[in-house]
Order: sequence, then C-alpha cells, then structure tokens
Amino acid sequence: MSKENYLFPFTSIVGQEKMKKALLLNVVDPGIGGVLIKGEKGTAKSTAVRSLARILPERNNVSSCPFRCDLERMDSLCPYCRERLDKGETIEPITVETSVVELPLSATEDRVAGTLNIEHILKTGEKRFEPGILAQANGNLLYVDEVNLLDDHLVDLLLDSAAMGINYVEREGVSFSHPSRFILVGTMNPEEGELRPQLLDRFGLSVEVRGEKDTKERAEVVKRRIKFDENPGLYVEECSKDMNELRNRIIEAKKLVGKIPTDDDVVDMIVSVTTHFSVDGHRADITMMKAAKANAALGGKKAVDKDDIRDVAELVLSHRMRRRPFEESIMDTGELEECLQNL
Repeated sequence: MSKENYLFPFTSIVGQEKMKKALLLNVVDPGIGGVLIKGEKGTAKSTAVRSLARILPERNNVSSCPFRCDLERMDSLCPYCRERLDKGETIEPITVETSVVELPLSATEDRVAGTLNIEHILKTGEKRFEPGILAQANGNLLYVDEVNLLDDHLVDLLLDSAAMGINYVEREGVSFSHPSRFILVGTMNPEEGELRPQLLDRFGLSVEVRGEKDTKERAEVVKRRIKFDENPGLYVEECSKDMNELRNRIIEAKKLVGKIPTDDDVVDMIVSVTTHFSVDGHRADITMMKAAKANAALGGKKAVDKDDIRDVAELVLSHRMRRRPFEESIMDTGELEECLQNL
C-alpha cells in the first residue's frame, strides 16, 4: 500500500469522544439518520470520517449490480436484481469493503440522484437509468464536507434517501427507484453559515467539536500525528490490535441491537427527557430510542438503561432544542442529570 493510501487510525484520534461515539452509533444502526459534525477547522472531523471505513466489517453484495444490492436485504433489491431472480438466474455474491463516498459541493441533482435516459426509453421502451452518487453510496458512508454550503434541495434529497433507504427518480412521467441505504455524515464550520432548523432536525445526531485546550492532550495530538507521518505503515500496524478489537465490537453490536427490546419504562424516560427540554415533534424521541439501543449494544448489554439515555441525550437533542439567534446549541448537562435523577 502506498504511503498516500494509509489513513490515520480512527482508534488513535485523541479526545473527540462525542464525535467518535456519534459515528459508531450510526454504524451499529444506520436507521438513526446520520450525524452532523460542527466545529472549527483542524479538529479531526474529516480524519475521523475517512478512517472510520477502515474498521467497518465487510459485507456481501450482488456481483455486477450497479446499485450494490445487499444480499442480506433480499426484500429491497433493485429492479435489475429482481428481474434476474424472476428469470431464474442465480445471483452471485461478492464480498466488498465499506468505503467513504464523498459528495462534491459542485454536484448537480442529476449527478447525485442519477438520471433516466428518456431518449433510450422512447426508442426501445426499456428503462435505462444512469446511476448517481446515491447508487454508489448504497451500503457505504456518504460524506458531505461543508454541508451547510450545499444547496438546500440537495440536502433535502440526501436526507430523504437516508431516511427511506430508497432513491426515487422521476422524469417526464417515468419513474425509477433503487436501494440507497447509507450512513450520512455532514461536517461544517458554523462560522461559514448555519443549516436551516428544518434540515438540522432531520439529522439523527449532532455534535460540536473543538480543539483540545489541555496542554498534555494537545501535545499528544502533535506527537501521534508526527509519528504517523514519519512511517504511516508502521504506525497503522501498531494500532491494528485496537482497530480489530473495535471492529469486532461493531460486528457483535450489529447482531445484538435488533434483539434489544423497546421497554415501556425506557420509552417513558425518553419522553420525559424530550418533554423537559421542550423539543418539538416526535423525531427526537424515536431517534433517542434507536441511539440508546445502539449504545447499549456497543456496550454488550441486552437492555437499555438510564446510562444509555444519558450517553446519547446530548447528541440527539442539542441541535433540536429551541434557542435564540446567535445562541450556541449546547446542552446543560447539569440540567440533564437533574432530569434523569428525577425519573
């Protein structure tokens, strides 16, 4: 592997525990709805996202499928794979790695969603769909840097696909749909502008990151980065044990999360917290339940408890709380603790 292909290990990032937690929760349950990472430049946002793919488990896709259909989700195959099955053809599996698909800010709607070739349809009567970035993202991480600078209608398109797991394209009365299940990760510097509240609410989790202020922690960041730059291959090899351990935790958590019950007492606690912080709508309640289950699964637990709610509450609620203009969306952890103690 060439030097430029090595990525700084996810497990070696100093601090930024909330950001790493938010990413891992979405890996365990992509249904959480993605994560928005807000923070100043140079705080390992891009490094964390790109390096995360190196510790994710492999998956089985349909060989030669342009939409990377997942063999573990036979109920949501693309039209081409369904047609092959209807004809009695055998679908061959292929093992692939999870990758990070990056969305350029200059991307057009056709480039993102794909497009229907109307001329071909009119001539032959057969649908021809030119896959876009959402097809490439299926089963992967879709990373949008500076998401706040992306056109609102494209952000809406990404969030719709992330929520439904399907990309639906219609042109001139002709429609086409294909699976598009991905982990949406957006990063942004708030100094360059904010997202509209309606878009903020649709990100499952949100976290604000800052540079380390502790001198020892800050020095450790520099030491690790210099050591990595001097010999990336050796550094990654030295971190391989930690990376494999985290990968195994993820694999086990993904198996466990679907078995964790939605306990009525836990639902009552979650609703009490969201009500206490005057969060509008019900998306926060549902997201907190999913995130708490994923957190429990990562910890190897078979049920959600109050600690899981405590761990995910700020990630779920900070960007959904009502706030005045120019006021930072930082949750009062003392108030959260008081609320949990009263449950």
